Amino acid sequence: MIAIFYFLLYRPQKNAQKRRRSMLESLKKDNRVMTIGGLYGTIVDMDDKVVKLKIAEHTVIEVARSSINANVSQDKQA
Repeated sequence: MIAIFYFLLYRPQKNAQKRRRSMLESLKKDNRVMTIGGLYGTIVDMDDKVVKLKIAEHTVIEVARSSINANVSQDKQA
């Protein structure tokens, strides 16, 4: 029972967390990203907790770094 729990629940969740942490750490300026809320934008500035996204001409918003869901520019390269 413990082995089933480990292979079906715990291990996949740990791998997903590791991939997400790696993606968040690899973010750089000028990457195109999508937030959890579905907003697309380009990173113009960032620090440890906050990312500034340019979502339109003359429109820059601040979002929490943890709210970034995907690095769209990285997905296009892969």
